[in-house]
Amino acid sequence: MPSDIIRIVIGLILIAGLAPPAMAGLEEGEAAYAAGDYKAAYGEFLPPAEAGDPYAQFYLGQMYENGEGVEPDYADALPWYRKAAAQGNADAQLSLGWMYDQGRGVRRDYVEALRWYRAAAEQQVPTALYNVGLYHEFGRGVEKDMAEAARWYRLAADLGDADAQNNLGVMYRRGSGVAQDDAEAARLYRLAAEQGQMHGQYNLGYLYDKGYGVEQDHALAVEWYLLAAEQGHSDAGNNLGVMYATGRGVERDDAEAVRWYRMAAEQGDRTAQSNLAFRYQSGTGVERDLAEAARLFELSAAQGSATAQTRLATLYRQGKGVDRDDIQAVSWYRVAAAQDDPRAQTNLGFMYGAGRGVERDDAEALRWYRRAARQGYARALYNLGLAYEQGRGSAADNARAYQWYLLAKGQGSGPASSRLLILWLKLDSVEIAEAERLAAEWRDEYAANW
Repeated sequence: MPSDIIRIVIGLILIAGLAPPAMAGLEEGEAAYAAGDYKAAYGEFLPPAEAGDPYAQFYLGQMYENGEGVEPDYADALPWYRKAAAQGNADAQLSLGWMYDQGRGVRRDYVEALRWYRAAAEQQVPTALYNVGLYHEFGRGVEKDMAEAARWYRLAADLGDADAQNNLGVMYRRGSGVAQDDAEAARLYRLAAEQGQMHGQYNLGYLYDKGYGVEQDHALAVEWYLLAAEQGHSDAGNNLGVMYATGRGVERDDAEAVRWYRMAAEQGDRTAQSNLAFRYQSGTGVERDLAEAARLFELSAAQGSATAQTRLATLYRQGKGVDRDDIQAVSWYRVAAAQDDPRAQTNLGFMYGAGRGVERDDAEALRWYRRAARQGYARALYNLGLAYEQGRGSAADNARAYQWYLLAKGQGSGPASSRLLILWLKLDSVEIAEAERLAAEWRDEYAANW
């Protein structure tokens, strides 16, 4: 679950207390600007700006940037911002930093952007403080320094900047640049969330969902997810779908789960696309439609979802919702297997063992079963037992087969129990003891991954 999101927020902040000097045209310009009469405002601001007034210069820069009363032109905005910034106008310094940050009217230059953000930050502009923190977090124009990023975020957060509060919360959640502290993360997320910051709302909902730093409360998780989802947060939408699908914090409602999955899927959320596809595949909360399931799995798979890649491969293998195509199935299983998806690895092993979509290769099948077995995947463990019992990919060895069936049974495989009984009648006590020893060694080595 992509759960912690960081973004740049740059806005123009009019600093209280930096009142412009009384100059003819400035007050009239402000009044015209506030009324939306930009042409008149431009005419009023131009004389004091040309006379050196930084406040009027800032206004002209903003008007050229936004195309208010003039044709939008970043190149024309730049000199006015530069003149005002050089005289200490914090809004112009912030705007000039943004121009360099985005490469608007000038070649992108993170070092120069940081210089102007710092200048505005020294005047306690919250957005500038936040952006300096962001630059240190990502190493833009300065060496990456998470502790320094946290320091700048804290300065902005203390002044009420919601984005800084959220990002500092993320740092406490991860223990990045600060000591890990879920309770402090929750406090900061709440500050951001109560200001309507959707990432803070989502992150706070996630903490309530999992019980990190707060007492677990699924109903509160739903409330915060809902607020974030209503602002378009796709992860929140997907998680709401999960809550309705499982009845956590709300009454179970499969149709409502589908609605939220769809909302997030239409925003391109790969997890939601996969979840919605499964609903179409199973006909849960929506009419069963395997072609639509395949379409959605493919969208999610193309974005790298191993779950979707595996499910799409299986549809190709079975010829459900798509024409049967073993080569396509193998291709998608292989992509997912490379991400260590144990189901894909096991199915890829099956394809090699059956010679479907690839030349039959029992040794290669065994290799993929082993990779999945290291993750405790019951079917892979069972298939290894079957391979050793039947001598496929290795010499037949009932004791080794017993070892794998023991491990498979421990992971909940019913068929393994039947095979164990059959082999127990064939093996002597020494062979069984050796199989149990090998199973214990394997479990000790890999159980942490299970």
